[in-house]
Amino acid sequence: MDDKKLPPIDFMTFVFSLAASAQVHLGSVPNPSTGKPEKNITLAKQTIDLLGVLEEKTRGNLTPEETELLKKILSDLRLQFLEASK
Repeated sequence: MDDKKLPPIDFMTFVFSLAASAQVHLGSVPNPSTGKPEKNITLAKQTIDLLGVLEEKTRGNLTPEETELLKKILSDLRLQFLEASK
């Protein structure tokens, strides 16, 4: 078992995890398993869409900070997706 202390699991940790996954699929960051950038636009889109569903289904139930951060992450990922799709 890894001795590193893991961050507490909360809503934003979940969102950051999904965002990191999307960035790996976009090829923006290296795949942690291989250390190499790998692009999979289909998986990137699915993960970004999942974050969009999460935004829609949690509307009105998040703190203002959570709402703003989720909105910003989605905006950034959608722009990265457009660039990666060219």
